Order: sequence, then C-alpha cells, then structure tokens
Amino acid sequence: MGARILVVEDEEALTTLLRYNLEAEGYEVETVVRGDEADTRLKERIPDLVVLDWMLPGLSGIELCRRLRARSDTRQLPIIMLTARGEESERVRGLATGADDYVVKPFSVPELLARVKSLLRRASPARLASVLSFGDIELDRDRHRVVRSGRPIDLGPTEYRLLEFFLEHPGRVFSREQLLDSVWGRDVYIDERTVDVHIGRLRKLLNPDGELDPIRTVRGAGYALDEQFASGTE
Repeated sequence: MGARILVVEDEEALTTLLRYNLEAEGYEVETVVRGDEADTRLKERIPDLVVLDWMLPGLSGIELCRRLRARSDTRQLPIIMLTARGEESERVRGLATGADDYVVKPFSVPELLARVKSLLRRASPARLASVLSFGDIELDRDRHRVVRSGRPIDLGPTEYRLLEFFLEHPGRVFSREQLLDSVWGRDVYIDERTVDVHIGRLRKLLNPDGELDPIRTVRGAGYALDEQFASGTE
C-alpha cells in the first residue's frame, strides 16, 4: 500500500498537477481546497503526509499547521508547506509554526517528489521498506511473501494487506473503522464486523499450530500488533 498524502491547495491546476505526479509515484492522494475542510478531514482520518498551501480559504495553512501540532495524534504528522512567499522571514515563520519542509512556488515537481519521499522515509521508514519484520514474522513486499519462523504463510489478498498495515504500525491500536478506511478504502461500504472476520482468518493462518498470537484485541478499541509478542520471540 502506498503512503496516503493529503493535498490542501485551492489552485485547481496545481492540485491536478500534484495529484497526477504523486499518484504516478504510487501514493494514495486525497485533495481538499479549504483549510477548514482539511481540519475536519484530518480529525476523521490521519494521512501519512500533508502538502499544505500557506494561503487558503476558510482557514489559513499556518493556522491549520498550528492546530495539527497542538493535537497529540497529529503532532508528528509530516507537513510540507507550499507558498509564494520566498522571503527568509516568511520561511522561518512557516518552519517555526511546525512545518517540516517549506517549498516556494513555482517549484520543480521532481524536487517536491524527492522531498516527499525523504520526509516519509524519516517519519515512517516502514512505509518504504521492502521487508517488514515483527518478532518471527517477516513480510517481503517485493516477493509478496510472508514467512513465520522460516515457514511460508499463504495469505489471501485482504489478509496480506491487513498484516502489511499492522507491520507498518506495530503496537498501535486501530479501530474497525480505521482499519476499514486504511485497508479496504473509504469508498468501500461494508459492515465493520467484516474486519473481525478477516482478523480471525489472519490469526488462523499465522498460528496454525497454536503459536503465540501476534494480534492483540483491545476491548472497546480495536486491534494491534502486540509489542510483547515481538519481545517474546527474540
């Protein structure tokens, strides 16, 4: 699964250009034209990176950046600020507000793509890694192969995506709704209990002989990869 990027930009031509090039790189892209709409969207679903214009209708990019840095769940969210303001004092202001990078318009698309990749690599190395490991479980993205203690595990496509998502965020608890959005997609309308069915299948496939279960059920909250499992298999 490609990293999810939210582009908050009110210039239609630039939004189209960014979406085209980011999707060509394999990213999942969502676009919003207003700052206040982006604020609402980010409370519903947190992407892996935000490309944020400085001047926006409804709520400025600077104010939105401040709000994101004030929230515990988005404090570490990578943010690249876009602006037509090239003065040093304005760059300092943007970075001081909490932006991780600052790009002045007009900009080189290849340069922006390189900055996106670099920032994602620093913020979430697992997003770009070809092999993900957790305890005695290893997922090889290039070979589309999963092994546990050296034994191949044959997963269906949905179970594979579920495991891949968990391996990208070890220890973090996800609700059924969050898993539906991240693994199945926002445009797929299925019952939340479908998540339970696929979690059950994934558990059976990973633990055919009664091995230690790496998936932890958090009552009233959701599911997570159990960090105690990783330490217990070392």
